Formats: sequence, C-alpha cells, structure tokens
Amino acid sequence: MDIERPEVAPRDAYTHGHHESVLRIHSWRTVDNSAAYLAPHLHEGAKVLDVGSGPGTITIDLARRVRPGTVIGIDASTDVVDRATGLARSEGVANVDFHVGDAYALDFDDDAFDIVHAHQVLQHLARPVDALREWRRVLKPGGLVAARDVDYGGVIWSPASAGLSRWLELYHDVHEWDGGDAHAGRHLKQWAREAGFHDLEVSGSTWVFSSTLEREWWGGSWAERATESTFAAHAIESGHSNPGELQGIAAAWREWAADDDGWFLMPHGEILARA
Repeated sequence: MDIERPEVAPRDAYTHGHHESVLRIHSWRTVDNSAAYLAPHLHEGAKVLDVGSGPGTITIDLARRVRPGTVIGIDASTDVVDRATGLARSEGVANVDFHVGDAYALDFDDDAFDIVHAHQVLQHLARPVDALREWRRVLKPGGLVAARDVDYGGVIWSPASAGLSRWLELYHDVHEWDGGDAHAGRHLKQWAREAGFHDLEVSGSTWVFSSTLEREWWGGSWAERATESTFAAHAIESGHSNPGELQGIAAAWREWAADDDGWFLMPHGEILARA
C-alpha cells in the first residue's frame, strides 16, 4: 500500500540531530581530514568564523593554526555550543569562542572576518544562497568563504547491500523533507555564483572507511542513527519509513561493518570563494 506523504516544505530541520552517535563522528573531524583544501590559506593572525561548528574539533584546530588570531564558532544548538566550549577549555585553546548563532543572520558587523568556514552546513539549509550572501557580508575585502559538503548522489560501498541501498534512498527522502539538499556538494559553485562570488576555486575530496576499526566506528554509528537519532524520528514522522524497516537498516550497517571486504566512500565538493 502506498504511503501518503506530506508535501515538502523548506524548514531547515537538521537531519542528523545531536544524538551521541552523530557527535561521535563529528568529533573525529579536523582540518586535515575535513578542511585540507583550506589549510594553505590559514595564516597567523587571521580572524575566522566557523558556521555550524558542532562539537568544535575543526574550530579548535583552526584556532591553533591562526594563533594569535581568533576564531568564533557558531551553532544553533546550545548544548553543542556548551560541549565545544568545554573541549576548548580542556585542551587549553584560548583564542576560540563558541556562541549560539543563526547562519542566515550573523550577529557581526560587515567586513569582520578574514575567513568564513562551513563544513557540511549548506546541505542542511533550505536557502543556501541566502546564507552565502550573509557570510559574504561579514567578510573583509579579499576574504574567503570556505565550504565543503557531501554529495550523497556519489556515495558508494562494497559489498552490495539491499539494506544500505534502502538507507541511501531513505536518506535522500528524509533530507529533502527536512528542507535540505543531499546533493549539495555538486551545487556549491552554482550557489556561490548566485550569492555574488566570482573569484572561485573549486575542488573535491573523499572520505573512505575500510579498515576494521573504521568499519566498526562508521557502521556502528549509522546503525545507532538508523534507530535512535533525529534521522530515525524524521523518517517515521515524514511517513517515509517505520520502526521495523529502520531496524533492518541498522542490521545492514552492522553486517557491512563486520565484513572484512567492507568499503565505503563519501565524496565532497569544496569551494573557496573570495569576496
């Protein structure tokens, strides 16, 4: 029987949410594994804004690299901002601050930053061009917006898995229902041009998970997300799935993680857009 599904309405709902299984993955991220394309442009004394800073690991890494410059991270979640603040204090990084903020309406003056960075943020926004225009506003003349986003249209894995194929189909549906774009990586150049940027450097990179530890970590995280995270709640709320199916997807992730032949690739688009 077909399921009647509600019309999609832009609402900027965060598909992943902040379940511990999500933050576990986000806390792995650093400049080296998630913003290497930006690294050559970081310089001592730079003032950096990190939009959607999450648990703060990339943000803190940025702060270490631009000392004595300063870095500000903003996120929509108060709990995650508090977590990032605690991490910075525990690691003794004093040139970084975290605040609750709105990607569309930054609480900063014009021409305030040398760099605005956003990792896997635009894919979750219903109005990515408006966000990029706002980020451009707070850039100093000649400053950079640096953005990296997954393109789920290019996600591939081995061995073949009907359960993971259903997961990817469902992820697209839920992400769209939440108002985002699961193919954001391929649109970054277009969105930046529409936002008024013309001096663009475009690149791409991948994450690959294959070793035993990587499979246990990545597959285990997604097995939890499939049943316990905001993704699971939205899959059910939107009418795209049900608890039984989500349990099956979780089992498929665990099966993939246990397979010595397991291999998984996530492609990302990247832009450096100069004001």
